[in-house]
Amino acid sequence: MNKYFLAKEKLPRLFELIMADSCLVAPRQISGHRYLFAPVLQAEEVALDYTNSHLPPKNYLFPQTQAMFLFQQGEGELRISPAGAASRTVLWGIRPCDLQAINALDPVFFGDYPDPLYRQKRENTLLVGQACDRPAAQCFCSTFGYGPDSSAGADIMLYPCTGGFLIAAFSPRGEEALASWQPLLLPVRPEQEQEVGQTLAVASQAVKKLDLNGVKEWLDKNFQSPYWTELARRCLGCGICTYSCPTCHCFDIFDYSRKQEEGVRYRGWDSCMFADFTLMAGGHNPRPDRAARLRNRFMHKLKYHLDRYNLAGCTGCGRCVRLCPVNIDIREIISDLKEVATRE
Repeated sequence: MNKYFLAKEKLPRLFELIMADSCLVAPRQISGHRYLFAPVLQAEEVALDYTNSHLPPKNYLFPQTQAMFLFQQGEGELRISPAGAASRTVLWGIRPCDLQAINALDPVFFGDYPDPLYRQKRENTLLVGQACDRPAAQCFCSTFGYGPDSSAGADIMLYPCTGGFLIAAFSPRGEEALASWQPLLLPVRPEQEQEVGQTLAVASQAVKKLDLNGVKEWLDKNFQSPYWTELARRCLGCGICTYSCPTCHCFDIFDYSRKQEEGVRYRGWDSCMFADFTLMAGGHNPRPDRAARLRNRFMHKLKYHLDRYNLAGCTGCGRCVRLCPVNIDIREIISDLKEVATRE
């Protein structure tokens, strides 16, 4: 793997090159310390030094609302046509937790029934990761076996250093892009490698690592537990934890039609924290109360995704910890379950 140095003063030119044939999506400062991934129109809009985005960038692979197809009733037949093609996109500055989330989403959408909408966007998107040099207080990514310098899932990775970034490719698609950016890159000096190594070592030490030993095994054997009822007394069921989660992927499907004979089928994010999420047409609801819905959410993060894909359903990004209005904290839940498992 070859690393290069990309100076900050070269970035505007690089962003112009990218925007000449692709949609550039990058973290942008919305207000104060709040950053969101959004399409870039001018190079100076890209936030180069941010802790983490308020919401994850999964919206650009799995949009909150997405047209699935158009339908039209003809003479004795129903015609279906595609809703549109995915544009070529460069997703810039993704933190390792959100790269790991895309790794967790891939087997969901590329599974036994591949999702053509996700696949089209995924295949047309170059993922440029950015190592974390200043993890937030809520971050606990090390719990799940990776850290602030992890490159898993990235086509290209950026490593912050004085005056710019070290940059390296991690996939054939990344190597192709890096080759086209070569006139803007410089050789790496040994002191730059040393600086990056020291910075990321400090960042790794700053990330909280929880002990998961015994937690999944306890969940395997204890579907019914009064713990969830007690926890549910605090939950408002607002769903912010699922909407801010980089790995949650539930959606609903609905048709929109201005004319009776034609319309569009959409899908939109849904949440297992909502009472009607599992409500069936006959009136039965297998998760009739908030305790059952909370249990499902945390079982999904700590057990179900592992069972199905051998990948954790949580990446330790800490967004749900930061945004929950009643301070339900998955780190505390892991500690509680660990304590219960140890006691038993």
